[in-house]
Amino acid sequence: MTDETTPEATRRETVPTDAGDARVTWYEPDAGPEPWAVLALGHGAGGGIEARDLRALAGALPARGVTVALVEQPWRVAGKKLAPAPKTLDTAWRGLWPALAKPGLPVVAGGRSAGARVACRTGRELGATAVLALSFPLHPPGKPEKSRAEELLGTGLPTLVVQGGNDPFGRPEEYPEGPYRLVEVPYGDHGFALPKRAPLGQDEALVLLVDGVVDWLDAMR
Repeated sequence: MTDETTPEATRRETVPTDAGDARVTWYEPDAGPEPWAVLALGHGAGGGIEARDLRALAGALPARGVTVALVEQPWRVAGKKLAPAPKTLDTAWRGLWPALAKPGLPVVAGGRSAGARVACRTGRELGATAVLALSFPLHPPGKPEKSRAEELLGTGLPTLVVQGGNDPFGRPEEYPEGPYRLVEVPYGDHGFALPKRAPLGQDEALVLLVDGVVDWLDAMR
């Protein structure tokens, strides 16, 4: 799948929370293996569920028995341009969690960038089985001294980080040792976009991303 491909959603659901109405777009298996897990993915502070990594996973995982739930935070549903404080993001995620757990399957909490931070902070308390952090913002660009590593190291759950090799929010070599697995997407930036001069194509980069997540999920079955 390329970053221009939009998978077809199974259904959409509005979920009230104490921070406003959130929206969940579901991508469920329609044939093949029985669903065995749910992967809930939140978006970043600078965009929504149209991000190429979220679309790639939503398009690929249902065929492997994983239901994908792409979560839009209330601020995005309300049409606002700026994300609220982390505390408000966490409040909304906690409020919509029961809707994610409804299928009765184990739920992996995840997201990209700010959404990854939310999953790291709240996953264990909400009963997630694991955490997937896409483009975890280890620090603000150019400010490695303002590390957010504590959030990542403190999940208390099996954790996978998928990081672009040129992500200004934290390159793979900047990550501290810890109880998590890291998959690098070479040459990728914070949105997993590759420069034209890269020896790797955009489609190939997304295949690496999806394959890394699939391998990690399969190991937990």
